[in-house]
Amino acid sequence: MLPTRNSLSLEVRTAVIEELSPLLADAVDLFTQVKQAHWTVRGATFMQLHTLFDSVAEDAEAWADLIAERIGQLGGRAEGTARASAARSRLPEYPLQATTGAEHVEAVSVRLGVFGQRARAAVDALSRLGDQAGADICTQITRGADAQLWFVESHGTGR
Repeated sequence: MLPTRNSLSLEVRTAVIEELSPLLADAVDLFTQVKQAHWTVRGATFMQLHTLFDSVAEDAEAWADLIAERIGQLGGRAEGTARASAARSRLPEYPLQATTGAEHVEAVSVRLGVFGQRARAAVDALSRLGDQAGADICTQITRGADAQLWFVESHGTGR
């Protein structure tokens, strides 16, 4: 841990960082997976989905930044490289063979749903630990993930 005058105890800060580190990996992985969809989607809805997936990826990148910065604020060291994130991510592997809009909408929806679930769990965990600022960050991320999931699912996942 890096030195800090943050008023949360070392025990709480350590527990919060342990909770946020896998979520950081998930956010970085989500960013790269959605960029895969952005780069490879084809079909009649190409432009709509290409643009939408870029928006989702931008949000995922911003979520990763919020999480990494919270880790740093608490004296932790954010580990958000592609390799570190791949090793820790809890998201399912992206189907690299996907090309159609429907395939990508389904794949991105699944990953957004898993990520939203993980962020929601972090809200509860950080609240229990007494890190209301961290819980607030995760609440903000959850709202964004829910909104992006709604936008993507509106393109026809059939759920």
